[in-house]
Amino acid sequence: MPKPAETECMPQSLSFSGSGFLSVYHMGAIQALWDLAPELLQSAPKVYGASGGSLAAAAVVLSLNIDQVQKTIIEAATEASKSVLGPLQSKFNLILILQNALRDFIPDNAHEEATGRLYIGVTRLSDGKNIMISDYKSKEEVIQAIICSCFVPIYCGLVPPSFRGVRYIDGGLTSFQPRYGKTSMITVSPFSGEIDICPRDSPLCHLCLHVCNTSFQLTMENISRMSYALFPPPVWMLNEFFGQGYKDAADYLQRVGINKAPGQTVSVTQQCKTGLKMKILKAYQKKCK
Repeated sequence: MPKPAETECMPQSLSFSGSGFLSVYHMGAIQALWDLAPELLQSAPKVYGASGGSLAAAAVVLSLNIDQVQKTIIEAATEASKSVLGPLQSKFNLILILQNALRDFIPDNAHEEATGRLYIGVTRLSDGKNIMISDYKSKEEVIQAIICSCFVPIYCGLVPPSFRGVRYIDGGLTSFQPRYGKTSMITVSPFSGEIDICPRDSPLCHLCLHVCNTSFQLTMENISRMSYALFPPPVWMLNEFFGQGYKDAADYLQRVGINKAPGQTVSVTQQCKTGLKMKILKAYQKKCK
């Protein structure tokens, strides 16, 4: 956990874990950081993401519209839920949905903004090695890197996508939380564990697994989240995950005492109250539709 002095004096990189449909949690956390401590996002020298987290990392680096990204995830989840087979139904193509959406809202100069700052974790198919892609020559290459990082074999199809002629699959399979354990790094995950911004489950459970370069607390809540990541829950629940991400990020800012201005500490009660209230209200309005 970074100390307040370190946070104020040293720009910190960001790491977004694999998340599947729970990428909405990442979007909530990003929105909170934009609202309460935008300097953290703007000054981050490197932003890492694997699997669904690659979409979150791109959202930060390219300053994507969070509402638009959230809408894309929820629309994909809604489409997947139209069959008892969920995402496994033959008519559902998550990669195609994601690819088309990215082409719509990623800017044409994305490669210029992303090179050297956006690090997307992928797993090379030929030898199973984890690779971090950070050099892009076009907007399409940024999109392809994200697609490669999100491709779960069988779940997303049989033929893996490629980047510059090399086939890759889900980056979360070999490094679920990119650069986990490194200094000057803020980690974000929709799964509880030894992560900076994440849900906080029962403190009575101290059993954590350290696998695939991440920390995973063994709780029933986490097991449910893992199933939701692959087989999306109802829309109202996805919106609650967005609100949870917002709240957890705001709580993190309060814990580390990040200042918005010299001598002014972020207060979740005073400064987050309006934004968080509106996000949660929006979530419940969608739930009731």
